[in-house]
Amino acid sequence: MPVPVQSQPRRLPRHIGFIPDGNRRWAVQRGLPKEQGYAWGIAPGLALFEACKALGIEEVSVYGFTQDNTRRPRAQATQFRAACVEFAQEVSRRGAALLVLGDERSKQFPVELASFRTRQGEGIKVNFLVNYGWEWDLDGLKEGGLRSAEVSRLDLIVRWGGGRRLSGFLPAQSVYADIFVLDALWPDFAPEHLDAALDWLDQQDRTLGG
Repeated sequence: MPVPVQSQPRRLPRHIGFIPDGNRRWAVQRGLPKEQGYAWGIAPGLALFEACKALGIEEVSVYGFTQDNTRRPRAQATQFRAACVEFAQEVSRRGAALLVLGDERSKQFPVELASFRTRQGEGIKVNFLVNYGWEWDLDGLKEGGLRSAEVSRLDLIVRWGGGRRLSGFLPAQSVYADIFVLDALWPDFAPEHLDAALDWLDQQDRTLGG
């Protein structure tokens, strides 16, 4: 009898970045005001956090909102700030080692998250980008180092909403990241999305330029 071939275990990335896009489009498709879409992104974010923690992923980085996003109508800015605060506080409660990255000197930065500008907690590292800007990050070089210097190089970036762009997401850490794009809108997150991204990454030839 032929000997069955043993499948190789899937190689897991050490650090994954997530760009959860499509909240406003999701709301409009359901006849809701655009700003109501942000609250529907919190539960998917927590589910994704738990899935990464269960897999043993060491570090994740998540886009909350950018400095550019704050130019949106006030109702939207108010709601995405509130959603970010709720998500951050809950992942901290669930055992994340949370670092919030963004310009805390701005009025757009939620004061509730100020203490997380220094990493708090132990366990899976979560880098949450809140009022983040790539120029703000790189400007730190004028003072001796990236403002995101504590964040490691990314292996994989997963983006929802169909966009084929980084939108300024951690440019220094993204230099060799593989990018997996889902057309699904972020509030429609399903565990299969993460599985598909990891299966796809496992098939890539990651030479890192070598």
